[in-house]
Amino acid sequence: MEENSLLQSFFLIFSGSAIIATIALYTRQPLLVAYIVLGAVFGPYGLKLMTNVDLISDISHIGIIFLLFLLGLDMQPKALASVIKQVTPVALFSSGLFAICGYGIGVIFHYSSIECMVIGMAMMFSSTIIGIKLLPTTVLHHKHSGELVVGLLLLQDFLAIFCLMILLSGELGQVDIKRFGIAIASLPFVALFSWLFVRYILQYLIQKFDRFHEYIFLLALGWCLGLAELSEALGLSAEIGAFMGGISLATSPIAQYIAINLKPLRDFFLILFFFSLGASFNLLLLPDIIIAATILGGIMLLLKPIVFRWLLEQQSEKSSLAWDIGFRLGQISEFSLLIALVAFNGSLISEKASTLIQATAIMTFLASSYIVIFNLPNPIAVKDHLRRD
Repeated sequence: MEENSLLQSFFLIFSGSAIIATIALYTRQPLLVAYIVLGAVFGPYGLKLMTNVDLISDISHIGIIFLLFLLGLDMQPKALASVIKQVTPVALFSSGLFAICGYGIGVIFHYSSIECMVIGMAMMFSSTIIGIKLLPTTVLHHKHSGELVVGLLLLQDFLAIFCLMILLSGELGQVDIKRFGIAIASLPFVALFSWLFVRYILQYLIQKFDRFHEYIFLLALGWCLGLAELSEALGLSAEIGAFMGGISLATSPIAQYIAINLKPLRDFFLILFFFSLGASFNLLLLPDIIIAATILGGIMLLLKPIVFRWLLEQQSEKSSLAWDIGFRLGQISEFSLLIALVAFNGSLISEKASTLIQATAIMTFLASSYIVIFNLPNPIAVKDHLRRD
């Protein structure tokens, strides 16, 4: 790799994003779409201006970690525990139904039984990035619908980790019991460690040096990434560690200051994430999977809002709120892309099946973003009356 390749990559990504974002705003299109399209155009299957996107993809993962950390900063532990108890049946039933649907469509298009199982796994979850990024801040922080969205996404993240453990064990249908047991046991340990560390060390440091803003910024970064790394080392995910790190700081009087100062850094890495998503998509296989991806993506976009609406109404939620949440969670997840990658690297599925999952993810990301941006309150709405910061 050339010495200046990272600089050149950043030039292409951010200068290109600035240009295409300007065009998107003039034509009243969502910016998320622009970043994905730019990645596909510049990537190894487009103009080949960037032939190696692995490094960018790894760096972009930090954006998801910061997103979960900031989300935790705005969540009070008692409120979170209450909403998780409420949405657990919804999350479990809906994920199972989506998995069965994905498996069935895989069978129809003659994928192997293992590939069908992986396709089913990939359909179970909704996107944390899109779900949270398109949720107005006032709703996320202060309203019941925001708590429901966060609770559902968090439970889906736990289910995604369980699925990844199955894939990493080498054979579907089998779980590395020792590894899984360590991960489950690690969860309360990480929670207790984060609470004790914040109470007896971080809060003292924050109170003593709160006038040094640069230090507070560095302290928050170190805490977020340190707990993320600890969680990953213990068999959990970096996202869960970052989320716990945010929750442990949520009661601190300086939590909102930290959140405001980290948001630009989060957006920086999320641009990289969506660019790398578009760049990693193999356009050469598109003719082989386009029909299956269109059917699978279309069914998910139709089925998910209906299922979430029905299940939430069974929990005595208002119909309008249930529909709102259903449409916000109407796509599949960035975890779906990770599941496809792990399964492909483990030789459990073919590149064709992996590309099918990627195409379905991108399709549902785009379509769901359009649905929310043009019809529901969100921070980047193209219609003034729907824009809510």
